[in-house]
Amino acid sequence: MKVSDLDATACAELVRSGEASPRELVDLAIARIEKHNAELGAVTIPLYDQARADAENPPPGPFRGVPILIKDIGATVGGALHTRGMKPLKDAGYKVAQDSHLVAQLKRAGFIVVGKTNTSELGILPSAEPPAWPPTKNPYDTTRHTGGSSGGSACATAAGLVPIAHANDGGGSIRIPASCCGLFGLKPSRGRVSFAPHTGDVNGGLVNEHVVTRSVRDSAAVLDVLAGMQPGDPYTAPTPLRPYTAELTTPTGRLRIGFETHHPALDGSIVDSHPDCVAAVHHAIQLLESFGHQCEPAFPAALRDPEWTPRFLTLWACGVTTELDECSRAIGRPIASHEVEPLTWALAELGRLISGPAYATAWRWIQQNTRESAKFWDAYDLLLTPTLAEPPVPLGTFKSTTDDPLAAIFRAADYTPFTPPFNATGQPACSLPLYHSASGLPIGVQLVAAYGREDLLIRVAAQLEAANPFEHRATRH
Repeated sequence: MKVSDLDATACAELVRSGEASPRELVDLAIARIEKHNAELGAVTIPLYDQARADAENPPPGPFRGVPILIKDIGATVGGALHTRGMKPLKDAGYKVAQDSHLVAQLKRAGFIVVGKTNTSELGILPSAEPPAWPPTKNPYDTTRHTGGSSGGSACATAAGLVPIAHANDGGGSIRIPASCCGLFGLKPSRGRVSFAPHTGDVNGGLVNEHVVTRSVRDSAAVLDVLAGMQPGDPYTAPTPLRPYTAELTTPTGRLRIGFETHHPALDGSIVDSHPDCVAAVHHAIQLLESFGHQCEPAFPAALRDPEWTPRFLTLWACGVTTELDECSRAIGRPIASHEVEPLTWALAELGRLISGPAYATAWRWIQQNTRESAKFWDAYDLLLTPTLAEPPVPLGTFKSTTDDPLAAIFRAADYTPFTPPFNATGQPACSLPLYHSASGLPIGVQLVAAYGREDLLIRVAAQLEAANPFEHRATRH
């Protein structure tokens, strides 16, 4: 088996056993990126010289010598270009002086940062096609997108350029690209991973940080590295009872699981997901029932309220306004409308029209609705849905135009109806790569647990992975 077929845990074992050195793993990753990135567009900012220097004597952590990529939004790599998918930041050569807490923790665990990955502009759209960089292409079919906004990270991991990559999720941006690229993607509970030292939370708690991985065990082990409160954090998730890696072999017991494949369209009608996505859910149901779990149609009624879309959009628009203004301050001048995508500008202008009381009312409504929807998890242990309502779509599907700038976000909402609610509720959710379409495209399914119950997601995900090993058909060597 080639190194490009291995997950991060297996790569770390090569170093521990002396079969490979950190420098060898880093050089192999750099060689794969240089060979395949022109085709895929996953890595936007190479950091090869620093990576080779860091590989000479990495810390003796659990992932000593393992190469990793960092998504170019949210977490920061000290001294590296930081663009957030924004051409004005790229043109200004904007850099952040220090590592974020997440990057520092990854480095302390022994990871070697070899570069940064592509994202949509300000992480808004579920793709990685920003004006600042060439588009990232799905390694299963380069005419299609990778999902997003962590598309570069997912592409690089699925193609085996690196065994693992950082990602974050404000409306599905870990789970969406994991589904599109055949990876495991866990969005942790709100407050599980700190945003120190740059901010307390992002968009009021919608955004969460973690990784996309080739295995459940990698996700669990990295969550052990990243989880925990830092001084000044506004809140934190409950402390787990034991390490997440211990959950990999913890029995699940017999679980009650609700499932749903229908979702509300923007016109208010209820529609079913694409047949491939429905088939993926029923495949997962067969597996879960073979373990003795009880699966039945069920969905939190509170999450069907049509008010969800305007309330969520209120928060998202204000977040875009905040982010765009922050980017202007970073480069020392106002960013003009022609420098960003029409959707970005339209959302930012919409955010400026939203009053303080309207923003507060939106959050209060969401919090009240979250209390109602949380009752579902008193009756059910997990919720199962498609991760996406459709298979990976062609590149350019979410292109923003000046004639109708908001059309892209509404198209995205139809594509991703199952992921954003759990950014609003703060619950942990994961996408599992258990199914492929007849044409070979990966189709993910989503499991959602009660707040703070990443442990249960990891237990069940490990159970599913053992019965249905993840197939990484897009690996490049």
